Amino acid sequence: MGTLGTNIWIFTAPGGPLDVLQLSGGGTVETFVRFLSNGKFLGLLTLLFGIGLELQYRSAVRRGLAWPGRYLWRSALLLAEGTLHYVLIFEFDVLMGYAVTAMIVAYLVGRSERAITGWMIGVGTFHAALVVLTTVALQASAEPATGGGVGHLYTGGSWLDQVAARLQYAALFRVELIIIVPMGIVLFLLGVRLLRAGLFEERGARLRRRLIVVGLGAGVPLNLATSFAGDGWLVVDRYLLAPLVALGLLGLITTVVLGLRGAPGPVRRGLTNVGRTALSGYVFQNLVAAVLCYGWGLGLASRLDAYRPWSVPVAWAAICLLITVLASLWLRRFRRGPLETAWQWAYEAPFGRADAARAPDGDRVRSTSR
Repeated sequence: MGTLGTNIWIFTAPGGPLDVLQLSGGGTVETFVRFLSNGKFLGLLTLLFGIGLELQYRSAVRRGLAWPGRYLWRSALLLAEGTLHYVLIFEFDVLMGYAVTAMIVAYLVGRSERAITGWMIGVGTFHAALVVLTTVALQASAEPATGGGVGHLYTGGSWLDQVAARLQYAALFRVELIIIVPMGIVLFLLGVRLLRAGLFEERGARLRRRLIVVGLGAGVPLNLATSFAGDGWLVVDRYLLAPLVALGLLGLITTVVLGLRGAPGPVRRGLTNVGRTALSGYVFQNLVAAVLCYGWGLGLASRLDAYRPWSVPVAWAAICLLITVLASLWLRRFRRGPLETAWQWAYEAPFGRADAARAPDGDRVRSTSR
């Protein structure tokens, strides 16, 4: 639901993703509302993917399985799903970038702390340099980016027309991966380090406070400034400062969750159910937004354009409520979400269920630790 907070602005724009590529600005209210989500939940999700990778690594070590071993198959499935999601539904899929990042970080997670730190510094420096160079190029460019004059596809084109456009303009729509992958490597490894430092344990209280102070105390004012600084600061705003704010959010959310007492109410239960069906929810929320907004669906993007920016948060809230209700109803009958079920089957299929449940003799851990 966090990523939808950014994506909903793309879906509700009459020109679809092309409005974003043209870097067209909005008014003060729209700029502020977009600031609240732009890049923050992408950074937060990336950190959580890194934490998940560390948990997978620990599980493999405990079970005596080779690493990265089957995790590469898991990443390949994520890449395939992301590719289908991009082609069939949404131009700015993040799963493809996460899959590539996971394949790289899988070979780093078992290295020494010194080696991991070196990779973070090296890739982080490259990422920062790439952001700076892109920002300089954006500020020096007098011509806005365009999508070849196919903006009408999102108001009057068919679904197949949009699929064809995603294939034709794949280099344009997927250029974000050049920035997401190095950023992802740093944030994945940072998530690994934070988990090892006890972020989610009682001993991590001091660490959580530091994240809140740096991420929210310093990151929010800087990020707010770049949000209003103009289109030339778009890349700094989304890929450099927003991840800093995401660290503060991670510290704050963890502190709040660890402090909760008593039985969960309907809101907590609903959010928990959304988390258990996160993959299905991510794809389905984008599908719902496409049906509601694009011309081959209900075409609300063009019909409600006069009511922007107020109509956009309403659309986001409505879709989030729908996803929460559907996830809760689904989990009353099934253990996993629909895509999670398909994912588990595809993951186990090449190895067999029995083989996936136990560590075979001789398949001992061969980590990349040095």
